[in-house]
Amino acid sequence: MGFWNDSREFDTKRAFRWMAVFNGVEPWAIKSVSKPSFSVSETSHRFINHTYYYPGRVEWNTISLSLVDPMKPDGVKSIMHLIEASGYNPDITAAGPYPTIGKSKAVSAMEKLEIKQLDASGDTIESWKLKHPWVKDVKFGDLSYDRDELLDITLTIRYDWAELWTNPRNGTWPGDQIGYNLNFPSTSTYVGGV
Repeated sequence: MGFWNDSREFDTKRAFRWMAVFNGVEPWAIKSVSKPSFSVSETSHRFINHTYYYPGRVEWNTISLSLVDPMKPDGVKSIMHLIEASGYNPDITAAGPYPTIGKSKAVSAMEKLEIKQLDASGDTIESWKLKHPWVKDVKFGDLSYDRDELLDITLTIRYDWAELWTNPRNGTWPGDQIGYNLNFPSTSTYVGGV
């Protein structure tokens, strides 16, 4: 019997049930976010007229995050403070110092980036924790007399990898009940509320 025959026991993840959290931005201001994704590189070996492919390294792809630009708290100002905390300072004098953006400062400025998918009750059913995130690209939107929608800020976020967590049922993770861990990486320990 298919899952659709008993909707009391089955529900799907929905695209509108989510929340993203990171430093300096109110969760309600985040309009959309792409979930983490990765690519596996490949290398080939040729022998006579055959080509054999071997998997290589995993590379996590950037994510895109779109914010509404509120006046209070000021969205543009919040993002500029984030970039400043990353080490950027255009006000350089001949006498110095000469600060620049650094990875440790950029990661510290964001503190964390977590994307949570929610169920109909508002409980977290899936959580992606991006490790060492930093802002790679910022677009403050386009102005036009032809538009009346809210102004957006679009961020591209780079990170080193992501951890995946699924919701515990009755205080245990689903993997604990079936003999293997459904979280990624499977050796991780969950930190934080669900």
